[in-house]
Amino acid sequence: MYFEFDGRRVAVNIPDRTGLETEIRARLAAGHGFALATINLDHIVKLAADPRFLAAYQAQDLVVADGRPIVWMSRLARRPVELMPGSDMVLPLCRLAAESGVKVALVGSTEAALHDAEAALIAAVPGLDIAWCQAPSAPFDPEGAEADQILHRLAETGVQLCFLALGAPRQEQLASRGRRMAPNVGFASVGAGLDFLGGHQKRAPAWVRSIAMEWLWRALSNPVRLLPRYGKCLAILPRQVLHAASLGRQERP
Repeated sequence: MYFEFDGRRVAVNIPDRTGLETEIRARLAAGHGFALATINLDHIVKLAADPRFLAAYQAQDLVVADGRPIVWMSRLARRPVELMPGSDMVLPLCRLAAESGVKVALVGSTEAALHDAEAALIAAVPGLDIAWCQAPSAPFDPEGAEADQILHRLAETGVQLCFLALGAPRQEQLASRGRRMAPNVGFASVGAGLDFLGGHQKRAPAWVRSIAMEWLWRALSNPVRLLPRYGKCLAILPRQVLHAASLGRQERP
């Protein structure tokens, strides 16, 4: 499954959780870094409008589907992928890190949220080694001097898995730079995943997520910020559905 922006593609190249865990386990064992992004409709809106974000996304090694519209369109395109929200991947990836004996870092959010997320992760994952937590200043510039300091620190401390909770596009842009400046580090962009773990943001109940209404729950919880965002997502949906249908016709024998 892929999306096009003026002839440039962003592909969902990891279709399911088994494939993701196999790939990351192998990279951790070999000491090879990576950048993991979770594409959703909001990202597609931003990718169409921001060339720098698009360049950063094209530098990601692993891209998974975050959002049911992406999953539904992949089925329409006859290239099905599994739903893998970034917030759902924090614990599984931490378990892989503990199993592999590698150090973990948490970057983003706030000091209080990172402290509480760290405590929750250590309690949930025996043997997990969280070597460093850093809440950058606001507003954070992923191209600035503070970003350089973070990437140098990650490389120096021997961290192999770093969760970025900076929001799009900052986290993906920092991960893209990290692939050059800290090539042995795996960067996983997880948005609000650490805030959810630490209890600093409340996620939609499981039953709301099961009926694909998490977006509405979130919009109603913060309408001033999120209703305009979801409005833009809905506006691009028809074109993306047509694109997926076109891909599906190409796949037919």
